[in-house]
Amino acid sequence: MTDPLSRRVRAMRRSDVRDLLRHAGLPDMISLAGGLPAAELFDVEGLRAATLAALEDSPGSALQYGMTEGQPALREAIAVLLGERGIAAGAEDLVVTAGSQQGLDLVARALLDDGDAVVVERPSYLAALQAFGLASPRWCTIGVDAYGGRVEDLDAACAGVRPKLVYVVPDFANPTGACMSIERRRALVRWAVRREVTVMEDDPYGALRTRGEPLPSLAALAAEVPGASRWIAQASTLSKTVAPGLRTGWLLLPPWLREAVVLIKQAADLHTSSFAQEVARHYLASGRLPARLAIVRAEYASRRDALAEALQAGFGERLALQVPDGGMFLWGRFTDGTDPRALLPHALERGTMFVPGDAFYVDAADPGTLRLNFSAASPDRLREGARRLLEAHRALHRLAEAA
Repeated sequence: MTDPLSRRVRAMRRSDVRDLLRHAGLPDMISLAGGLPAAELFDVEGLRAATLAALEDSPGSALQYGMTEGQPALREAIAVLLGERGIAAGAEDLVVTAGSQQGLDLVARALLDDGDAVVVERPSYLAALQAFGLASPRWCTIGVDAYGGRVEDLDAACAGVRPKLVYVVPDFANPTGACMSIERRRALVRWAVRREVTVMEDDPYGALRTRGEPLPSLAALAAEVPGASRWIAQASTLSKTVAPGLRTGWLLLPPWLREAVVLIKQAADLHTSSFAQEVARHYLASGRLPARLAIVRAEYASRRDALAEALQAGFGERLALQVPDGGMFLWGRFTDGTDPRALLPHALERGTMFVPGDAFYVDAADPGTLRLNFSAASPDRLREGARRLLEAHRALHRLAEAA
């Protein structure tokens, strides 16, 4: 029987993260798998007031069709937010999206023809790999170390092919938590201008730094290099800082790319929810975000340390951990030959879960790796999750010894 689905759909990879979510609602399950912010830290009071303000102050804007680029007042508010992060941007430079994930999809549709070369870090954000993968690209990869993506390897990775797109997460990358050094950030901006290649900077986690001084984004550094503003794009979101349910993100794009993205978005969804945009706009205008972020950062630091310390105490040298200065994830590598894919069923049986690291690669995976989320559970629950993971590890190895 002929398969009626398109070739692109047939070639799509499933998301291990999304598939694991069906287990998250099981009684007493401790999930170390998803990239969920802490629901109990959502500013419900502030969002309730913003929702009422949207309906009382701007019901026409909130409930009516809107501009494809996004509500003008929200784009102005986002431009102010970016200015506080050292990025000079105007409302006209922005496109509001349904979360940053839609932004990645729109840019991929605007730039990529089948077989075009795309550079990603290895490992890289799984949902970005899904978005770019719809174009069946030629994947080029650069490694990641403690100082982020190895941009010095870009030319070698491209093997003489000019890529259409380079995708990086400089701050607290998903999945590794790595933060790209300032030297590499500047080198990447200069490389983009020299090679005339679009670099997409994904920045969902930069505001979640829990120690150390913030580093300028690629979008901010582009102002230092003549011609760089043509080649540096940025996606960001309120999902990790306010609430993912708002589905409110944005793209900061050069004009030639922004015009194409707006046309594609018109065909995709006309515009992002006007109501969600007005709620987001009123929330940003309330001035509550900085104080809320301070609470979130302090709690995430406590949770990160609780999980890292429990894992280090339990596994010792059998599990090498990369502990980040912010974000939401720990990246681990078993040094004793443990296969995380084989470990996962044992962890699920004991009421905890994680994401095997091979989900984040488009080429040969680094064996023994796994991603662990620390933002969505309390310190005590994280310690219990680490204990359950250790039990699962012991059970797996007992079976291996008995075989």
